[in-house]
Amino acid sequence: MNQIIDTIMNHRSIRKFEEKALSEDQIRTIVESAQAASTSSFIQAYSIIGVKDKGRKQQLAEIAGNQTYVAENGHFFVFCADLHRHQVLSQMENRDITTSLQSTEKFMVAVIDAALAAQNAVIAAESMGLGACYIGGLRNNLEDVCQVLKVPERVIPLFGIAVGYPDQEPGKKPRLPYEHVYHEDEYQQDEKVYVKQLQEYNKIISEYYLERTDGKRSDTWTEQMVNMLEKPKRMYMKEFVKKQGYDLE
Repeated sequence: MNQIIDTIMNHRSIRKFEEKALSEDQIRTIVESAQAASTSSFIQAYSIIGVKDKGRKQQLAEIAGNQTYVAENGHFFVFCADLHRHQVLSQMENRDITTSLQSTEKFMVAVIDAALAAQNAVIAAESMGLGACYIGGLRNNLEDVCQVLKVPERVIPLFGIAVGYPDQEPGKKPRLPYEHVYHEDEYQQDEKVYVKQLQEYNKIISEYYLERTDGKRSDTWTEQMVNMLEKPKRMYMKEFVKKQGYDLE
């Protein structure tokens, strides 16, 4: 083990921050760390919008479901899938790349590039003693997010990351068992083994919630997932993606 792995292994979402803004050096270090992430074919199909303005933060907090930590943090980053610059460069080079820009493959590349960059950013922030929390709630209403952030066509805000000085010490949430996630040579399809692993994980999660809530909550992971997934959400996404210039082919 080393310090980098320790930082990764000790990740936990921080949802309460001190009232202290990040410095410009900290912001630049986090963004440059994000930029150091791998990018498919050097396409660099993402952008990061830093939000300092309190009014905009409050608007984004309301969109995200009134999550206070979207408005109250050291700095708020929004990671976007971005093929807008590639549309611009096609005009610079006087070439038509529309078919590629509308392909499902390039859409996936943009989303993956943004996710890789974001995780680098979080690891960098945590290595500096800061805390972070991913905010998927921005996707509750991307039309409004786009208006707040004034993004052009072919740019899709995917999620935010609230970063700041931690003002809480939450417990580390147990992940799925190693044996359940890691498959060697081929996907393990013995359903009895699969179910047994999930049942064992359910016990771990139930005990975690019992301890964390002083006995007020004891739901299992499979119960939690079914409760969430049986209520489809953000079903407008396909049409929104198309409206932003990704008429996927």
